[in-house]
Amino acid sequence: MNGKMGETRNFRLPADAPESAEDIIRVVYQALKAKGHDPIMQLVGYIISGDPTYITSYNNARSLIRRLERDEILEEFVRFYVVEHEKG
Repeated sequence: MNGKMGETRNFRLPADAPESAEDIIRVVYQALKAKGHDPIMQLVGYIISGDPTYITSYNNARSLIRRLERDEILEEFVRFYVVEHEKG
């Protein structure tokens, strides 16, 4: 067995990692789509359950989405929906 299994590892996000909820959701959506998933259903599953396995680890999407609280994600979706419908 490898002696490094018990060691703590530090992982850092790239300097150009998205910061805003909008940008994080966009990156996660694109990662889910790129891997052939239904992004809407996967995001809904994550919001309802809190289970991060709904989100692919591709393109660091799972780590990114976990930087947001689920209520922040839901708030962003509602904000976008309302703003878009006020335009029309």
